[in-house]
Amino acid sequence: MERQRPDTTSNEIELYMRTYYSMLRSSGEVRVRSFEEPHGFSKLSLHRGARQQRPDMSAFGYAATRLPECMPDVKRLVLAQSEDQFRAFGYEVHTWPRVATRGRRRPTRWNGNGTLAVFISSASDIDDLVPIVTAYQIEWNKMNALLGGTDLARKIANKDFEATDDALLTGLGAAFDLPEDRVRKLLLALGSRCLDGLAALATTRADLRMQLLSASFSQYQRAAQRWWSAIEPMVLRQHEPRRPPTYFVSSNTHSLANLLGGYALAHRDILAAAARQSPSEEFVRDFERALAEGRDDVANYLYFVLRDQVRANPQLLADVQQWDAESGLVTAPDPGHVEVSAQVIDIAKLRPERFDPRLAMPGLELLTKSDAIILNIDYPLGMAAYQLLSRVGQGVGSLCGVFVMGKAATLNARVGDVLISSAVHDEHSKNTYVMRNAFSASDIAPHIKFGSVLDNQKVLTVRGVFLQNRTYMGLFYREGYTVMEMESGPYLSAIYELVDPRRHPNDEIVYLGDRTTMPVGMLHYASDTPYSRRQSLLSRSLSYFGMDSTYACAVSITRRILELEIARIRARPT
Repeated sequence: MERQRPDTTSNEIELYMRTYYSMLRSSGEVRVRSFEEPHGFSKLSLHRGARQQRPDMSAFGYAATRLPECMPDVKRLVLAQSEDQFRAFGYEVHTWPRVATRGRRRPTRWNGNGTLAVFISSASDIDDLVPIVTAYQIEWNKMNALLGGTDLARKIANKDFEATDDALLTGLGAAFDLPEDRVRKLLLALGSRCLDGLAALATTRADLRMQLLSASFSQYQRAAQRWWSAIEPMVLRQHEPRRPPTYFVSSNTHSLANLLGGYALAHRDILAAAARQSPSEEFVRDFERALAEGRDDVANYLYFVLRDQVRANPQLLADVQQWDAESGLVTAPDPGHVEVSAQVIDIAKLRPERFDPRLAMPGLELLTKSDAIILNIDYPLGMAAYQLLSRVGQGVGSLCGVFVMGKAATLNARVGDVLISSAVHDEHSKNTYVMRNAFSASDIAPHIKFGSVLDNQKVLTVRGVFLQNRTYMGLFYREGYTVMEMESGPYLSAIYELVDPRRHPNDEIVYLGDRTTMPVGMLHYASDTPYSRRQSLLSRSLSYFGMDSTYACAVSITRRILELEIARIRARPT
């Protein structure tokens, strides 16, 4: 077939990827410094200051928040796909405590003595982790060199400062030639142990090492099998031996549960009182305005408050999950060390009287006759999407629909807008998928208050967040690709194999709508604008503002599933 896609070759990025994959094939440790030259030469959009003397605090902050807070004490990172692999190389990681990261869901364990074990579930974890660790080391060593043996460094090492001391902020700003707001980003990036991190920064040069323990594609498949093995009993619990018809959703762990379970709305008064105690005057003002106007998005504010309270109180999480279980929603929080939580929702057990009002529609009383489930998984990273959906397709009954909701970077919209695609170019397979998206702007617009909805967009699925530069993005922008993310292409490759007897092709135009009759819906909300430092994921959190676009998407997906299931029940022979 004639190729009808832009020439996507980026020599610098291809060289970078070849460098780290070839080096990681070594049976021993590889020094991260070996990656620094091709990393800097690639002129990555998220690390534009890599080759400058001044620290790039945005890049460091992005990297640091996607690594655990113990990183100042880490000397080596060991990557593997399972505990068995770690054990074969002498790492008894099952005895090591887990350590979390603030900006990336990736299972990591720390032995407390220089070694960080990282579980990888697909090649995307490598493409994501290597640039992050390299950026972290480059910027760390810049700051260490600028502090040198200065009096400020000695005071930091002796911990003569508190994190809020003006003298510390002023001194760091002068040493790094940065304004105070950028210095504060450094402290935030170092996390709750920022003074310990600063002390290490002032005294120690980073020389990280990385080792990949015999990774293989079959091991990625085994990881997906372990993940499914933890979920399958929940799927079959009420339906065994028959495997139930399934609506697959890739979103997050709170949206569908809030909309269908109803805990927040049932505890409205308590959560409203908590909302009024928020330290953010803007949040309180917006919440009171939504209440006064009687808007249906008041629920979004309650969901936001509930999320924060659940994070702070594990017992409350148990209470919410018990409440949800009464409505047929059961959660598997950490199946198979893949760090992709899953919810199994038994549609027949749902209680429509608890639903979010935006789900109201005729026929909800018929749901008690349903034999189907909704399988909602926490949005995976990159190629893990392919592995997990492929395994789900083997383990459930008929797939009644696949719906994906996730974050994306946008070249033409604003943070908080909703983007609906009709074409996806996948940098993994080099395929361009042309699809019939189950959603249009008219489906989302009634549920969004602040953002815009753009349909008929074109998506670029990249191999890694860092693995882009201005030249690379410019090629696609000229071809009309304005949305960038990491999962759509892998999901579509899996869908292709679920509806066609062959493996997905490579480097072709694939008209997926001609091959599948089940609805496929993909919605993205913009969380980053890579060409604008003013609105960037590096410098801004979506915070409660993101609840508007998140729940506009979640309401639309949930409504579509309920509509489809009501129609399916009505069409069954009596």
